[in-house]
Amino acid sequence: MFRKTTVPTISNGSYLEEQSNGRLVSVRNTKAVQEDKVVLKKKVTFLRGVSIIIGTIIGAGIFISPKGILENTGSVGMSLTVWTVCGILSLFGALCYAELGTSIKKSGGHYTYILEAFGPLPAFVRVWVELLIIRPAATSVISLAFGRYILEPFFMQCEIPDLAVKLITAVAITLVMVLNSMSVSWSARIQIFLTFCKLVAILIIIVPGVMQLIKGETQHFKDAFVGNAASVKGLPLAFYSGMYAYSGWFYLNFVTEEVENPERNIPLAICTSMIIVTVGYVLTNVAYFTTISPEDLLTSKAVAVTFAERLLGSFSLAVPIFVALSCFGSMNGGIFAVSRMFYVASREGHLPEILSMIHVRKHTPLPAVIVLHPLTMIMLFTSDIYSLLNFLSFARWLFIGLAVAGMIYLRYKRPDMPRPFKVPLFIPALFSFTCLFMVALSLYADPVNTGIGFAITLTGVPAYYLFIIWDKKPRWFRQPLDWITSSLQIILEVVPEEGKEIS
Repeated sequence: MFRKTTVPTISNGSYLEEQSNGRLVSVRNTKAVQEDKVVLKKKVTFLRGVSIIIGTIIGAGIFISPKGILENTGSVGMSLTVWTVCGILSLFGALCYAELGTSIKKSGGHYTYILEAFGPLPAFVRVWVELLIIRPAATSVISLAFGRYILEPFFMQCEIPDLAVKLITAVAITLVMVLNSMSVSWSARIQIFLTFCKLVAILIIIVPGVMQLIKGETQHFKDAFVGNAASVKGLPLAFYSGMYAYSGWFYLNFVTEEVENPERNIPLAICTSMIIVTVGYVLTNVAYFTTISPEDLLTSKAVAVTFAERLLGSFSLAVPIFVALSCFGSMNGGIFAVSRMFYVASREGHLPEILSMIHVRKHTPLPAVIVLHPLTMIMLFTSDIYSLLNFLSFARWLFIGLAVAGMIYLRYKRPDMPRPFKVPLFIPALFSFTCLFMVALSLYADPVNTGIGFAITLTGVPAYYLFIIWDKKPRWFRQPLDWITSSLQIILEVVPEEGKEIS
């Protein structure tokens, strides 16, 4: 299943003729095929890179329930301080990934950097947990938010049926995966449009908020640091909520090989995106407090709707649509990026060979995109998704911290590695400590679920030895898997990336 098997090569839409060496080649259009190599092309520009980062960071949370920080800090001033500090720390992490992305020019993000620094076992464990649980669960959660808010205008007077939400969610997930399977360019264009919608939605909140400040509506900012004192447990939890709200800055590194001029565009897109998101988040919260008291904000089910009802009247009906578009953008950006992690892991021999193949005409990693579909559908209709995310929330910070620690390690292990973009050493050191703190906080705040998540993560170790290390698998085990790989290759019209022969 994970062994690199010899498979046929399918030409670009031409009739096939078998040669004596067992390979399939094109009878015609050979020259055209050679000129149009089957590879993932560099179609991610600076603007598309910015849209990937902003589009995946900004989900539904800032519009619906940005109260986790206020709840745990106890005052307006301290909550705005935490939002700002978390933005700066996330920028530090993003800068570390900018160095990694410009020095290790491979797609795959966390997986690739851990593989380069610490070897195959921890890298395999990372992609194992991501494929089986984290990504299907995360996609289901953001998709459910999309389904709920896209249907809300049609169920204003009653509760939305759960089945209706799940059905529209299933349609949305399928649509996103079809889109990412068909065209890199179109998925990127739609991501730019959805990111623009998110920024417009934030501006719709910020601009009236600024006008309120100009009018002197500052009563909630007086004695801003007075309120319920933040507890020793509450402040770290507020910090945890803030860091989670900014997560997503690493997704551009998942598609490094498809970025035009990565030495310039990766650092520039990362810095631009994080500045926009941090300023947007802080100003959005300031705008909320010009109109909504801290007490009302904590009791509101949808803060942006409450804000819009008080200042914008009937325009508040548009808020659920903006939230749904925001969720759709997060779905699209996440699937676009994470599919490249599976693609690279397969190319390295850590996932089935079919996942490293590319569609002969569309030039998309079609198998790596659609592999998530059945797993996501199963979780959507059968699992307690939120519990799964709670189990594995620590895993994200553990592996991000490991990747950044690997950057420090590579500074000493490979000092001559070209580093077009280089950050001061204190930045990765501080951010690695931050990630360690996040892991410890997960254990402190919810030891049972964190322990279960740790046990789930450890299942990757025996899986590594079973599927990767054990290379003398019996013939009865290998033959059906080889047949499945060849059959899927023909059905999906996919081939290995040109220039990367299977051995």
